[in-house]
Amino acid sequence: MLAVRSRLLRRPMQTSRDVHSRPANLGPPARLPRLPVPDLHKTLQKYLKSLEPFLLEDEARGGPPFKESYALREKWANDFEHGLGKLCQERLLALDRASPFNWLDDNFWLKKAYHEYRAPLVINTSWWLAFNNDPNVPREVLSGLSTSARAGITDWQIKRAAWLTHRWLDCKARVERQELYPDTTRTGVWFHDCVSRMFNICRMPQPKCDALSMPAPPQSPHARKIIVFVHDWLYAIEVLDKDLQSLSPGEISRRISAVVGDVVERLTQGEKAVPVGVMTADDRDHWAENLAYLLSLSPQNRDTLQVIQHSAFALSLDHYTYTLPSATTPSTIGLELDTVSEITAHLHNIRSGPTERPARNRWFDKPINLIVESNTRAGALGEHSPVDALVPSMVAEYALVENLDVEEFDRLEQNNNVSARHGWERLDWVTDERLREACEAAERRIIAVVQDSDSGVLDFTDYGTEWIKSTARLSPDAYIQMALQLAWYRTRGEFTATYETALTRLFQHGRTETIRTLSTDSRAFVLAMCDPAVSNQTRYALLRRAIQTHTTLMRHAATGRGIDRHILGLQQMLKTDASEHHLLLDDELCLHSQTWKLSTSGLSAGPLFRGTGFGSSYPDGYGINYLAGPEVIRFGIESKYSCQITSTSRFEQAIRDSLHNMWHICMQGVQAYL
Repeated sequence: MLAVRSRLLRRPMQTSRDVHSRPANLGPPARLPRLPVPDLHKTLQKYLKSLEPFLLEDEARGGPPFKESYALREKWANDFEHGLGKLCQERLLALDRASPFNWLDDNFWLKKAYHEYRAPLVINTSWWLAFNNDPNVPREVLSGLSTSARAGITDWQIKRAAWLTHRWLDCKARVERQELYPDTTRTGVWFHDCVSRMFNICRMPQPKCDALSMPAPPQSPHARKIIVFVHDWLYAIEVLDKDLQSLSPGEISRRISAVVGDVVERLTQGEKAVPVGVMTADDRDHWAENLAYLLSLSPQNRDTLQVIQHSAFALSLDHYTYTLPSATTPSTIGLELDTVSEITAHLHNIRSGPTERPARNRWFDKPINLIVESNTRAGALGEHSPVDALVPSMVAEYALVENLDVEEFDRLEQNNNVSARHGWERLDWVTDERLREACEAAERRIIAVVQDSDSGVLDFTDYGTEWIKSTARLSPDAYIQMALQLAWYRTRGEFTATYETALTRLFQHGRTETIRTLSTDSRAFVLAMCDPAVSNQTRYALLRRAIQTHTTLMRHAATGRGIDRHILGLQQMLKTDASEHHLLLDDELCLHSQTWKLSTSGLSAGPLFRGTGFGSSYPDGYGINYLAGPEVIRFGIESKYSCQITSTSRFEQAIRDSLHNMWHICMQGVQAYL
């Protein structure tokens, strides 16, 4: 995937500006195959294999003998395969034939994976990504020493926000013009489809199950806008011309500056915004109820919501540079940049905003919320359901690969000192006392969620993927997964079901599949590492075997031969009104094997990112996102303070120790394979 992204960033510009027609020099669009419905027998055999480590652990801890327990599941699987399972498989195949793209995404994936989830989006399902600082921004600005600000918004902050907006939109336009990833390639078809679902859309709260808004029609004037938050006030800025091409960074900057000027006037007059956006971070049923009431107050609110839905994305200008509550007040030399504390504060602000006043200046339902602080620190917050986080991270890399062009803004300042009087508008809500109280109640609930989040970043700098590949001669991703397995076991004294994301981008509307990291072979490796009687040569051999197994599981998942989406599909085919059920699916171990207390995902090499993260899936688990670079492996780790047996700092140390120990056994064990 890294190689693919490198080609994306290096591809030369073309001259075509027509976004409505296909360039003549391109061949016909490539076709992606449909996501297959896996073979039922093979899925059941893989599923039984995935239960082995759990059954072995049960036996080791005094439970029933492995052979006995395994034989019972084999019996259930055989009965399911030739009975109810066969019927469910036939129903699933029929559903696939009736589906435009595939049986999974067309029918129940969004509902089951995201939209039925009622917990707040903040931390629980949102992802966050911190961008590198722009080297063309003066050091004193980055350090927070700049005094040139209006309402806390600095000139350089506006410039960076405008530059990122322009670059973000330029990537979108180039994809649409077939200049990046043309759809003559399978990768191009996948990327074009994903990017089209990332913009001009919004998650909508509804009782019991959310939905996505309809994409903005091409003729909608709001599709040419972004929404902008400043001091909790909401604005819309037109950022695309009539041909849907991005305005210049200078012009976007001028319009943002005019919005800031309007905010200054409102603050001077003593106005205070009702922070309606806070409710987007609340429990989904609370937000659904409050939104329905908000829309009932005035047609103006419905119009404002439509602008939000149709706008390309959200931009948040924070009137501060956030520091951790435990940090000391910045001295006269400003922030100590690139320290663990400073990067963690940056990530926390993107993730949720200040701990004491979270979810301000945001709209959590938008797939993309660009966030720029007063010192120009920037990042993105994302709603997960329209696309997976890898896609916006690729767009972010495109945006970041070119640094801010200072001359672009210097020319604007020299040629036009008049503030923009057009191209932007206020988006004011009609509210009442009930809505103000609802915002306060939502904020109290969100504070509890944020205060419970123990999230941090670990930069492992002793080696990276280059050493893993060249010296250890192993797959870097599988290697990192084994380190996480070892870290978990050392901190918990037991094993857990582990989720790793695999993309099914080879298929039409493919999303993800689960790689079940915990296997019989990964278990054997971890136990050997914890047994002082086992030699390093044996440990290395077990590590190689575990990595080979993991690589096979990864290949199966990516090529439509995984098991967890198929099992979900089979479960959805049961007719509950006819009381259809089966011992295999009712088995407690079926649920236990899908209880992902260790939820993981590798994003990219991430040289343009300071850090990333997402929340743990369970209150006693960890959410771990990692950026695996040639020399540095960067982990974003989240757990809950309220759980007495989890600790992000303790897990960070366990990962360090695991990676150091694995280096040691590889240095000794690899000699036997030369």
